[in-house]
Amino acid sequence: MPVYPLNELTALSPLDGRYGGKSQPLRAYFSEYALMKYRLLVEIAWLQCLAEHPDIPELNPFSKETLLWMNQLVENFSLKDAEHIKTLESTTNHDVKAIEYFLKEKFASRPELQSAVEFIHFACTSEDINNLAYALMLKAARETLLVPTMKEITQVLLTMAHEQAHCSMISRTHGQAATPTTLGKEFANFAYRLKQQKIAFLNTPLKGKINGAVGNFNAHLIAYPKVQWLQLSQTLVERLGLTWNPYTTQIEPHDYVAELFGAMMRFNSILVDLSRDIWGYISLGYFTQKIIAGEVGSSTMPHKVNPIDFENAEGNLLLSNALLSFLSQQLLTSRWQRDLVDSTLMRNLGVALSYAYIAYSSLLKGLHKLEIHKARMEEDLKHRYELLAEPIQTVMRRYGVEGAYEQLKALTRGQEMSQKTLHQFIDTLPIPQEAKEELKALKPETYTGLAAPLALRV
Repeated sequence: MPVYPLNELTALSPLDGRYGGKSQPLRAYFSEYALMKYRLLVEIAWLQCLAEHPDIPELNPFSKETLLWMNQLVENFSLKDAEHIKTLESTTNHDVKAIEYFLKEKFASRPELQSAVEFIHFACTSEDINNLAYALMLKAARETLLVPTMKEITQVLLTMAHEQAHCSMISRTHGQAATPTTLGKEFANFAYRLKQQKIAFLNTPLKGKINGAVGNFNAHLIAYPKVQWLQLSQTLVERLGLTWNPYTTQIEPHDYVAELFGAMMRFNSILVDLSRDIWGYISLGYFTQKIIAGEVGSSTMPHKVNPIDFENAEGNLLLSNALLSFLSQQLLTSRWQRDLVDSTLMRNLGVALSYAYIAYSSLLKGLHKLEIHKARMEEDLKHRYELLAEPIQTVMRRYGVEGAYEQLKALTRGQEMSQKTLHQFIDTLPIPQEAKEELKALKPETYTGLAAPLALRV
């Protein structure tokens, strides 16, 4: 079989192929290059912490110039650097050890750092570096990419909720015509739900540890018994902007990953709900979609404008949730103090998040293409006087009319009602005349309760 060069057309995963343009921003956080960069950051931060400690006399505090140089190793980390680390890994057959050797090579050029070479990766197991690197990757992606996109989706829905607060439409419960609402209120429902899950996603603490081979600081304590290793570990983790986890085996147990992904799964599931609702409303003609020149809806039916953005969003959200759910379950288990199953799984964090991010992009594109067909909604609603059975029977109950529900059921269930028929029924009711006039003034399009003010206040 021929061997093809890797590009968008030959990539196995659609994340790097068909959807490569949409997923590209996540490469800065979840690629192999990014993992190397964050590992390098952690190794350097740990070494700097050690050098600051007065009870480690063999390691002197670094000068400002050297600290700046060390930090620039991370800031200026290049693809060429990553390729060199990969070359080192081909010899070591160990990805984290390759980072250590890379740093030792770099330190050889600076006299001040030559005595610090053996303190690189001091008392660390690979997982001390990896767990912090992955937490930092999630932190950066959450803050700079995922949460801003979540906010953007929520804001678009909030704007539509306010703009369409008074746009009356039929509700559908069990797929059947039901008590009227407004389009704005339905958007408000989604905006409110999404905001809660976005907050939960943003506020989930991202945890980290640096405590040695099985989580007990064994080697640390033997080498330097006077050092308060718990405090130093906490200092490093919190300096990195993470939450310290003092109780682990060799691995940080990833409970926080499950919590974080749980919030994202709920956010995604709400968007699946939204995508399906909009798909249905497009089918009913309540929305049309802006025509994009050159686009084709069907290979055989020229008239079609398919709701592809919402279908694409739904499919990718379902893929994301399947992976998020799987990772959330499997990452919580480890044989005794360590196995490498989680090492393989953690490399797929970006895959799960990328499918979500692609979906968010598609959904935003679809929302911006929507055009509201108010005339179609009004036409669907204005002759549906059977929808007023609810307020009539409710007012009858207020005045103690016996069998109110049953009377309206007999009159309206499965029937198309006219305004005249309904008014004739109202005239026969033993209720005050003022109440009769109020009921007769009702129209399906005005029977929307507090839908409009609820939409405006969200």
